[in-house]
Amino acid sequence: MGGIRLKTPAELAKMRQAGRITAEVLRLVAEMAEPGVTTEQLDRAAEQHIRDSGAAPAFKGYRGFPATICASIDSEVVHGIPGPRELREGELLKVDVGVVSDGLYADAAVTVPMGRVTQAARGLMRATQGALEAAVAIVRAGVRVHDISAAIQAAAEREGFSVVRDYTGHGIGRALHEEPTVPNFVVPGLVRNSPVLEAGAVVAIEPMLNAGTFRTEVLSNGWTVVTKDRELSAHFEHTVAVEESGPVVLTLP
Repeated sequence: MGGIRLKTPAELAKMRQAGRITAEVLRLVAEMAEPGVTTEQLDRAAEQHIRDSGAAPAFKGYRGFPATICASIDSEVVHGIPGPRELREGELLKVDVGVVSDGLYADAAVTVPMGRVTQAARGLMRATQGALEAAVAIVRAGVRVHDISAAIQAAAEREGFSVVRDYTGHGIGRALHEEPTVPNFVVPGLVRNSPVLEAGAVVAIEPMLNAGTFRTEVLSNGWTVVTKDRELSAHFEHTVAVEESGPVVLTLP
């Protein structure tokens, strides 16, 4: 089993379809999300759109996760479970969603501000999106996973934010999580052994940046990851195919 599984042109076409639906869901949820709306309402709308598009939610039932989207608020980093909680003015909502279409997967995430948020929150969002863009920009055949990790960490720390260590990006394709692991920080001692990406590889790149410490913990529900110091966190993600000439982002509308 091991190793990075390269995708055929036919598989990449199916992943692009899954990615398009993923992007549509994120846009739909971002447009719906406003103070007073519950995360459960967002989840229902996301699942409906995915199924109406002839695809299936990738997260629902995955390792027992009960919902279509992860909806994480403020200090919640990832894996927040949608429920009756209403969104409030000034919060940061992180929405992560995966779609499987014709046996191929795509995965993406955005951070959405609820109305007027603080300048600090906007700065964190900008830095996280900037870290994702910096990482995507260097993707091409021959780049090492280490180089992606270094680009994310440098972009984050340049803006004064920390990078979550406990959760990472990943390969994706016939399964939601494949090789390689794509850390958002440089792993000491692994630079020389870092995998080289070839044309046909596909990775989900997903920086998670915190305003305070990079340390996290999991709440009693067994899923929701929060910052240890309960400071704000932001998350952006794209599924990206590797070509000789550069990156192809599959999770765009």
